[in-house]
Amino acid sequence: MLNKLTIILFTLLFGVNVYANDIYIDQVGDSLDLDIVQDGQNNKIGTSLVDADFDGDNMTFSITQTGNTNEITADIQGNTYTGTWAFTGNSNTVDLLCDSSANGNCETVTLNITTTGDSNAYTINIGETGDAENATIAFTVTGDNSVINTDVDGTNSDITVTMNNSASLATTSANSDEGNQLDLTQTGNGDSLGHSITLNITGGGSTYTVTQSGIYDNKVDATFNGDSQDVDITQSD
Repeated sequence: MLNKLTIILFTLLFGVNVYANDIYIDQVGDSLDLDIVQDGQNNKIGTSLVDADFDGDNMTFSITQTGNTNEITADIQGNTYTGTWAFTGNSNTVDLLCDSSANGNCETVTLNITTTGDSNAYTINIGETGDAENATIAFTVTGDNSVINTDVDGTNSDITVTMNNSASLATTSANSDEGNQLDLTQTGNGDSLGHSITLNITGGGSTYTVTQSGIYDNKVDATFNGDSQDVDITQSD
């Protein structure tokens, strides 16, 4: 743990002279393997109000940020989280909780977010009111002003979102840009495979709401190409 903290401080000290990078960490124990790389302007991991936390259990917390005003505010209280986050540029913002309760845990979560650029904003909750056991979550976003808002409080979740937003002129986000708003909620155990959502989205200006619940497996596999779509999908049993 001492070696990891030394590497983090080394990155911070050298970043302050050239850039306004900030790292705040309050981590407690267990097998944390932390790898943070920041290169660019105004990058952050935590905030002055939220250090970043993490707490314990078998974590791997890999983050790479390059350029512009990228920011991650995390929480994560525990149990087997893996990670791998990557940004390249522009005004990306991620707000992750995983489980904000005092004794909460995320139960296995594997997270993979990859972004290339533009004004992306992510809010990811995961097991806030339940166990996101064995959840596998992957975002791949390339450009423009994508917006993703997820709430994965179910179990056996499998969410994959691929976005492109290629030169869309449609508007839907708070800033009246060409972002896509996704609200994905999974509640319930599912059956042998659990609930799963796979989306492939190209154009912007669209809103997608998917809600899954029940004791049987619910699956959405969708491909969208275009602008200004309003999609609402509810699966329950």
